[in-house]
Amino acid sequence: MLQGKTAVVTGGAQGIGRAICELYAAQGAKVAVVDMQDGEAAAAGIREGGGEAIYVQCDVTARASVNAAAATIREKLGQIDILVNNAGNTSPAMIEKMTDDNWDKVIAVHMTGGFYWLQAAIPDMIENKWGRVIFSSSFTAQLGSIGQLSYSAAKSGILGMVRSASRELGKHNILVNAVSPAAPTEMNRKVREDPKFAERHAAIVAASTLRREAPADEVAKVYLFLASDLSSFVTGQVISADGGHMMVR
Repeated sequence: MLQGKTAVVTGGAQGIGRAICELYAAQGAKVAVVDMQDGEAAAAGIREGGGEAIYVQCDVTARASVNAAAATIREKLGQIDILVNNAGNTSPAMIEKMTDDNWDKVIAVHMTGGFYWLQAAIPDMIENKWGRVIFSSSFTAQLGSIGQLSYSAAKSGILGMVRSASRELGKHNILVNAVSPAAPTEMNRKVREDPKFAERHAAIVAASTLRREAPADEVAKVYLFLASDLSSFVTGQVISADGGHMMVR
């Protein structure tokens, strides 16, 4: 389905990002696992399974780091066809206690990092008249979340980026979409496992139509659809892969 394509997945070392990398590779893509932390295990696992993958360390909040990573990917894997802006973080705090650091580091990773990678990747796509850009958003963009002002703002801002970019890049046959996933990840593990939030977490799961959580590899299938030619007439959209959580509202 992705034979011969080069895919860049930020935040690819673990969780949904790693599941996307593995699924893309299984479908024939050459995959760049991009992350601040060690993503070599993810890349090595793909290679051991017969796929093609490299790990590229990158600080998405630093333009020079992004540009250097993009250059490395082009040198080792070829021109970039698919970009998944999945890198994310969270720094929860109630509004009155939220510091500049709580705000800045979340906005920097989600929005500035996504912007830097968008700029770094689209020249190849414009040249090839084919490209896929997929951002990871969240249901908090539409519903908000207590103690997550910066995270909700960043995920909401991503939707604006998706819509504007899709309008600009459509003439080049570049599709830009977002996925709003709900899946257990390392980023939300502390909240999920904290007894203080057990009741709230259970209520969130119960509020979804399917009343269950999805493993990362199940959510990754939506990213595969958006990266492939199956989605050739889909752009500027946000797809909620959350078991019907948003639908019931």
